[in-house]
Amino acid sequence: MSALKARVKNGRLRLDEPTDLPEGQVLELIPLDEVLTTDGDDLDDEERAALHRSIDESIEDEAAGNIEDLSKIIAELREQL
Repeated sequence: MSALKARVKNGRLRLDEPTDLPEGQVLELIPLDEVLTTDGDDLDDEERAALHRSIDESIEDEAAGNIEDLSKIIAELREQL
């Protein structure tokens, strides 16, 4: 899904374009300047370091061939239902 653009009019948010979201869908809206000042998330320095370590470990696993085919895993899970 691409980003939705909205404007404030009379204290209400109004979308600038149509959407195909289902009726009653709830969205959490965060002002773009707030997202940019927090690097797009609310992680603290320790959480961000842990995230980067995890990403680095994943890259190392992939380079070493320690990977699984996601489509096979999903198929196996579906068989268990």
